[in-house]
Amino acid sequence: MTRKIFTLLVVIVLAFETSAQDKVFSASDYLNRELSPKSITGLSWRPGLNSFTWIENESLIQKTVINPSEADIILKLDELNLKMKELKENELNRFPFISWNGSNSFYFTAENRIFLFDLSSSKLMKVNEYDGSGENVTISGNSLNVAWTLENNLFVSIDGQAIQVNGDNDREIAYGQIPSRNEFGIDAGLYWSPDGSKLAFYRIDQREVTDYPLVDITSRIAESSLIKYPMAGMKSEKLRLGIFDPLHNEIVYLQTEGPENQYITSVTWDPSCRYIFAGILNRDQNYFRMNKYDASTGELVRKLFEESSDKYVEPMHGLYFLPGDASKFIWQSRRDGWNHLYLYDTVGNLLKQVTKGKWEVLKLIGTDQQCASVFYESTIESPLEKHLCKTEIRSGKTERITSGEGVHNINASEDKLWFLDVFSGLQMARAYYLIDVKGTKISTLLEDPDPYKGYNTGEMSLFTIKADDGITDLWCRLIKPVNFDPSVRYPVFVYVYGGPHAQMITKSWTGGAGFFLNYIAQQGYVVFTLDNRGSDNRGRDFENIIHRQLGETEMADQMAGIRYLKTLSYVDPDRIGVNGWSYGGFMTINLMLRNPGVFKTACAGGPVIDWKWYEVMYGERYMDTPMKNPEGYEKSSLINYAGNLRGKLLIIHGTADPTVVWQHSLAFIDECIKQGRQVDYFVYPGAGHNMTGMARVHLFEKIAGYFNDYLK
Repeated sequence: MTRKIFTLLVVIVLAFETSAQDKVFSASDYLNRELSPKSITGLSWRPGLNSFTWIENESLIQKTVINPSEADIILKLDELNLKMKELKENELNRFPFISWNGSNSFYFTAENRIFLFDLSSSKLMKVNEYDGSGENVTISGNSLNVAWTLENNLFVSIDGQAIQVNGDNDREIAYGQIPSRNEFGIDAGLYWSPDGSKLAFYRIDQREVTDYPLVDITSRIAESSLIKYPMAGMKSEKLRLGIFDPLHNEIVYLQTEGPENQYITSVTWDPSCRYIFAGILNRDQNYFRMNKYDASTGELVRKLFEESSDKYVEPMHGLYFLPGDASKFIWQSRRDGWNHLYLYDTVGNLLKQVTKGKWEVLKLIGTDQQCASVFYESTIESPLEKHLCKTEIRSGKTERITSGEGVHNINASEDKLWFLDVFSGLQMARAYYLIDVKGTKISTLLEDPDPYKGYNTGEMSLFTIKADDGITDLWCRLIKPVNFDPSVRYPVFVYVYGGPHAQMITKSWTGGAGFFLNYIAQQGYVVFTLDNRGSDNRGRDFENIIHRQLGETEMADQMAGIRYLKTLSYVDPDRIGVNGWSYGGFMTINLMLRNPGVFKTACAGGPVIDWKWYEVMYGERYMDTPMKNPEGYEKSSLINYAGNLRGKLLIIHGTADPTVVWQHSLAFIDECIKQGRQVDYFVYPGAGHNMTGMARVHLFEKIAGYFNDYLK
């Protein structure tokens, strides 16, 4: 009897373990937080102290580098709410995200009010407020002055007193918003001076930019919502950079020379607040100059340097001034073919190239307090990895600090002696480590090796094949179906992006594949991705080979991947499908139409169909204008290949897409009708360039269902 009970228990345990390993994802698991790597909330360094803080269990927690094994509670939510009550303010439901602006003080926002907490006196003060319906809210960490935009107008609040900066209230002219559709590394439209006394802002004159209608169906009678959308070769916005002085309620504008249609980027205040630096890029995007301006008068002080190219120049970063020496700064440039660091003085003399090599600086972290060494994240080991590195400015000696193959995102202490390393590798979903300047691991704050544990996921591999040129190595990722049987021939799901500023394959967890592609592999597909020439982190020449001929080199490289797949015994060459979104949607349709019969099934989301309908900044950088490059635009227009459609094609689009406007896919559908070609079409009413929340779950089900119906 005992033996029978034991045997039964073993069978139950084995059945449970087998069942646990057989678990597969549903599309709704995309919203399951348990399947995302664990994280530490609000992790930041305290200025001037070798200690760091984070938020946990509704409390502000601190550790020191001297004794990282012990954690102290600095402040609890209940204690903070007592202070809020004393100010007759509403209680907080959770501990707020904070920003340190001193070693003993931090600020936070709640209900459009700005509060400052002083730890030394345990005092909470309400220091400022702004309009709750405002956008682009930007707070000066020093003065706690705040700026925001409301519709196209700009406001500033000083000690709770709001001032409208502009006086024209013209819907055609926007103040303080992000210009140039977020290109050129521009992620803000407002820039407080270091001391918080003055505000630099963009003035965007859109009077000559065509209104573009987006349809709003939420009202009984559908309405047109107009946006400004400058298409390639058409009239574009005109930029000015203004400086507002709240003390005197005055505005000065930089006296930028050149034509009205040019770009202003890389905006940087100097530490003294007397000068402001701005890069001027011509509309052709092949000539750039960095200028220094007087912040009080707007007058040009001097042109510091210039960069030019027979293809394009793409400034992506501001200036980094050396601590304690406002006469020197570091500039990032791809002028030698790779993104590297260059040391300049403010007269415009190039003092030296600091970093060199066939690898990219991905993020400049800063220098140590002696300005002897500069720290940065780079691809020094592999384009698939990101490591913390240090280079001595005088000697150029470079060393890698982080260890562990994968992707390291760094949060540095003020003195650059200690680093919080947020790591992801092929065997580690996410980990947080405290390391020193030699790379020694001082403490492990968190490790989450595998949130997918217990789920049946396919075997993933990373490897290279040769590009269409037969020389260049291209990185690939392949995920085998779950319960893989080498004697079976499987359908293939090719996931493609292919455009610049994106890299699909890294040595991070899942190889960069994420949830969706593993969900697809569980449905019985070989899932394949290739980063073709034109994609990110492989240097200037690897990217700009696509110039004036979008879709050509990318397609040739993707087809090299298809030829490789057909050499695999477990791949069914008659069942290959392709899927992509945005640029990837363009590539999906491009691949299917220009290689008829190769792809049995395809799904393209938010696809660019004709680059003449895309926006000026991105489109003209890579294609020039339709007037200057008519052959390139004609060859890349997918309208011209609609008659080649063979197999099943599903196009998906958000009806209110402000990036790739709905016109693209509608025009393609219209041409398919003219050509007598059947195509499947699905829209997400009111959605933008992508889907979120339950709409994204629905999207995953839609794509998987389509391939299951027509590729399996």
